[in-house]
Amino acid sequence: MENNILQKYNVPGPRYTSYPTVPYWDNGGFTGDVWKQSFLQAFDESNATEGISLYIHLPFCESMCTFCGCNKRVTRRHEVETTYITAVLNEWNMYCDLLPEKPRVKELHLGGGTPTFFSPENLEILINGIFDRAIKAPDYEFSFEGHPNNTTKEHLQTLYDLGFRRVSFGVQDYDIIVQKAIHRVQPFQNVARVTFWAKEIGYTSISHDLVFGLPFQTVETMVDTIEKTKALNPDRISFYSYAHVPWIKGNGQRGYDEKNLPKDEEKRMLYEIGKQLLDQNDYYEIGMDHFALKSDAMYTAYKEGKLHRNFMGYSASKTQLMIGLGVSSISDSWYAFAQNEKVLEDYYKRIELNELPVFRGHSLTDEDLIIRRHILNLMCSFTTSWEDSSLYFPELPETLLSLKEMESDGLLEFGKNNITVTEAGKAYVRNICMAFDLRLKRKAPETKLFSMVV
Repeated sequence: MENNILQKYNVPGPRYTSYPTVPYWDNGGFTGDVWKQSFLQAFDESNATEGISLYIHLPFCESMCTFCGCNKRVTRRHEVETTYITAVLNEWNMYCDLLPEKPRVKELHLGGGTPTFFSPENLEILINGIFDRAIKAPDYEFSFEGHPNNTTKEHLQTLYDLGFRRVSFGVQDYDIIVQKAIHRVQPFQNVARVTFWAKEIGYTSISHDLVFGLPFQTVETMVDTIEKTKALNPDRISFYSYAHVPWIKGNGQRGYDEKNLPKDEEKRMLYEIGKQLLDQNDYYEIGMDHFALKSDAMYTAYKEGKLHRNFMGYSASKTQLMIGLGVSSISDSWYAFAQNEKVLEDYYKRIELNELPVFRGHSLTDEDLIIRRHILNLMCSFTTSWEDSSLYFPELPETLLSLKEMESDGLLEFGKNNITVTEAGKAYVRNICMAFDLRLKRKAPETKLFSMVV
């Protein structure tokens, strides 16, 4: 029965860090001026109460990891750091020049690429440059992604002194055969060292990113990876399904044969074993791919119904406005999305012209805003309701009818005016969200766009 369900629902699908998803954005008529207007409206509505979020993309990596689908530039030339930081701060100053008052930064996240490619001194210049034009909100949360092989104690101390309290280390898998296949060899000792440093310095939330479905992974290697992870006792664990999308230009997913990837039931078993072990070690599933100890703020946010999801992933707090700085970054005003130039040289050219480097975007329709709320509810709370008439949409009866088969398969339960994802259904929450995705239902992809759900 379980294998039949897997075969039925293991289809390509979005990860829903946004709705509409990027391939379904309507760029017609979207301009930099349209984005500025939406950005200013969101700032006016939310800065004084919620504050804003900042995502800063730091794209450089010293080597190519062959499992990665992120926007990056591989180089060992560290002189690129200064040019890039100057461009990002110029972009930030362009935003601040539009504002009537200093932004209150509630969330700030450094992602990549490899943020710890940059020296501690340059990261300090970057963060200080941001706060030359901004202030910290009272309950701010700053976080960054660290590579265990090149994160130094100085990185951790410098960022801690600047207000960072959360760090995420990319582990993926501890098996040397898997690590060589994905071109990411990092001994357990390296991960242990940076984890212990972070605890010693005072970081309050340490996360490890694990991936299942990588080439040459087996149940035995997965068990070993989870056991080693538990020994380090991180506060949060991201347990991602490897998204195999070799058709996307610029990623490095060509270093192994597809026959080396665990398929269907085998990959599903890796997830089930991993999830079972995490549960046995007191990690609670708080959202798609994410687990946390009950002592972590993310767990508290989940239990209190305050969990949020955006292009930075899951967050323990919500802001209406998120500004993405740097090459390929995406901004979100709630009413619109805007993405920066994806090619580094094009990004630099736009900055040199004193232009916000937005190259595409989408203004959300009234329908989009309703569907976005339902998908956020499902992704963050595993339930959604239409009891409030503002969350009703004309296609809802048809949508609910399409979910009946999932109900029969034990993936969700119907209430009077709501649905709730069951424990068995959590692994298929993307499928449930797809039933609400009106843009996807109206126009199926003509080419490969999304990774498999499982």
